[in-house]
Amino acid sequence: MAEKEKAVPFTQVLAALKDDSTPFPPKYLQKFSDLEGRDLNSFELTWASTSPRRKANLLQDLEDLADSETLVCFDNVARVCLTDPNPEVRALSARLLWEAEDPDLIPFFTKMMEKDDDASVRAAGASALGRFVLLGDLEDLPPDAAKEVEDSLLLVCTGSDLPRVRQKALESLGYSNRSEVNTLIQKALDSGDQHWIASALFAISRSLDDRWEKTVLQMMKHPDDEIRFEAIRAAGELELKSAREPLLDTLENSSEDGDNKLAVIWSLSQIGGDDVQEALEEALKQSEDDEEEEYIEEALNNLNFIDDFQLAEFKELPIDDLPIEEDPRENSSK
Repeated sequence: MAEKEKAVPFTQVLAALKDDSTPFPPKYLQKFSDLEGRDLNSFELTWASTSPRRKANLLQDLEDLADSETLVCFDNVARVCLTDPNPEVRALSARLLWEAEDPDLIPFFTKMMEKDDDASVRAAGASALGRFVLLGDLEDLPPDAAKEVEDSLLLVCTGSDLPRVRQKALESLGYSNRSEVNTLIQKALDSGDQHWIASALFAISRSLDDRWEKTVLQMMKHPDDEIRFEAIRAAGELELKSAREPLLDTLENSSEDGDNKLAVIWSLSQIGGDDVQEALEEALKQSEDDEEEEYIEEALNNLNFIDDFQLAEFKELPIDDLPIEEDPRENSSK
């Protein structure tokens, strides 16, 4: 079967794309990965006459596939679609480029964020720029370019655009170490608005700054599901050891479900430590959902990877840097 699928000419894939009378075959989706040359040109010509709904459905399917398959890349397809007349398609294209690191995309995303007529597209542009804030923080982007991206996001975040656009700008700024960002995060936390608080926690999850530890722990108890979700996720991203016990209690007591439960599981795999493996294995035994079971297995793999990595780092420490356990007799009363 695999041999036959590989032999399918791309013209047949494009014909299926244009045929609105039947669903697009999922087996053809991988054909759009690493598209280039003549096939890319043919796609661009076909795309212009493809129906808006078909376009949006394809990009959504490609995004879903990219989330589950690590070996596919739809960047070239997404670039073609960035200037599509349909705002839903433009927004989906920006989302499909979330891992792209080409600095040539910065002007496109900045223009989307600042100038597009549609708020969802402006928000998508603001989100896409977050990748380049991260690259700047890692010194994988020239300092001038990194500063320009951050300046653009700061202007939007503090400007007069709709809240959802400014919130996405704040989330992207989470990777930045500029002092203004901490001020903006605190302002969002103090706003009392659930969406601003959730975006602030999202930014905190990217900050790698444990100054927010107390805030994250408090927000894990918030009555709003979205805020708790972002707080739980932030606890994992920041690897807060102080969150381990509350998260273990949450998992044991089944006090979260759906996405929040999955966030608890993944955050525990990031934090690691005592009782985490046992708790995840117990959750796996009790699960009656195939997708949840697969997710827990991935979390267990992540936990083992982190534990192995930390052990390797520990073994590489010089003798003088190894932690020395105190002799309890030294502190005993005479």
